[in-house]
Amino acid sequence: MSNTRLVLIRHGESQVTVKRILGGPRSCTGLSPLGRQQAERLRDRFLSTAEIRPDVIISSGYPRALETANIVASGLGSLPVQVDTAWGEHDPGPECDGMKYEDFVARFGHVDWSGDPDGVTFLGGETVAEFSQRVRGAVFNAINMYEGKTIVVFCHGGVIDASLRRALNVPVVGGFDIYTLNTSVTEFVHTGTNKWQLLRYNDSAHLAGLPSSTLSSHEPSGK
Repeated sequence: MSNTRLVLIRHGESQVTVKRILGGPRSCTGLSPLGRQQAERLRDRFLSTAEIRPDVIISSGYPRALETANIVASGLGSLPVQVDTAWGEHDPGPECDGMKYEDFVARFGHVDWSGDPDGVTFLGGETVAEFSQRVRGAVFNAINMYEGKTIVVFCHGGVIDASLRRALNVPVVGGFDIYTLNTSVTEFVHTGTNKWQLLRYNDSAHLAGLPSSTLSSHEPSGK
């Protein structure tokens, strides 16, 4: 089996994060002004360094990921952006999607991300186990479809967490927490059946000098 390079890029800061909304696929409205600036910084970095030359570019169907992909893609050559909804963030379901974070907490309490992965996280939405299984399927499909290639995927913090847990062969919850920055680069190499190398995580050198967030509070409202 040939080595397959998988590069995961988190989207730029989103409007739903700034507005403190649970931003699922129904309510996401794309990037904030800072998010667009972050994506432009990454595009310019790739144009300057040519550190990644992908064979395929994939994006989650969420507007914040797709907008990031469309900004950054010109720094990666002339490939089209392919949309694959399997790379989408944890779906909170139609009842919680678009709910203000403070209203969600008042009604349901804070989510225990280290709890039972089969428990109800969002009423009517995906469980952590379902989300993790979907992401693992997306990873499996990509590395099999593009074996020996370089794959760039524009996705989400939760997707990167689930992918990292898959590569490290650890449980889908607990053990550690990660905080993946907007437009940061995480890179794996798949070297054989269930064999992975983590080359870098959370590489965000291109964000130097930018504010870390539009928010005054860093409590997450959308991944």
